[in-house]
Amino acid sequence: MIVVLLILVIVSLLGVAAVQISQMATKSARNERDIQIAWQAAEAVLLDAELDIVGKVAGDRSKIFTNNDTDISKFIEGCGNSGVSKGLCSFQKNTLPAWLSVDFMETTSPKYVNFGDFTDRTFSAGSAGIQPAAAPRYIIEILDDPNVERTKSVEYRKYIYRVTAVGFGPSINTQVVLQTIYRN
Repeated sequence: MIVVLLILVIVSLLGVAAVQISQMATKSARNERDIQIAWQAAEAVLLDAELDIVGKVAGDRSKIFTNNDTDISKFIEGCGNSGVSKGLCSFQKNTLPAWLSVDFMETTSPKYVNFGDFTDRTFSAGSAGIQPAAAPRYIIEILDDPNVERTKSVEYRKYIYRVTAVGFGPSINTQVVLQTIYRN
């Protein structure tokens, strides 16, 4: 009888361990899925930002990023939060880069651009099913192009753009941040 009880206890412990392993595998798979959804959302908004820079948008925004005539006055210290300057950030020496100081969760007066704000593209988020909890967003920082020799004349300056994108998973707490440098 004692041997049977010991075997029963061992089998029960093995069963409990198998259930716990199964639950951990499920959580791990769900977490990986959520990260992939956030990653894809961030990649989609990087493409949206590129369309914004290359001028595939209507209105005054497309005139900001022209090759030798970048309108640097539209790039605001600390990032713009309205009009054509929304999400455009100037680089300030001896301060944090904009992508570290901008609050990508701000909703009242955001300093970022939501997917489609300037490209009129749509992104399904926050509705039923396994979708991102919120639309992805980005900012664009203007930087001097290090591959161009500095001259005193501003008309010959060239710029590169550092685009920082944030994508969300099905939970707003699952976030992926991607960054790219775009040279016009």
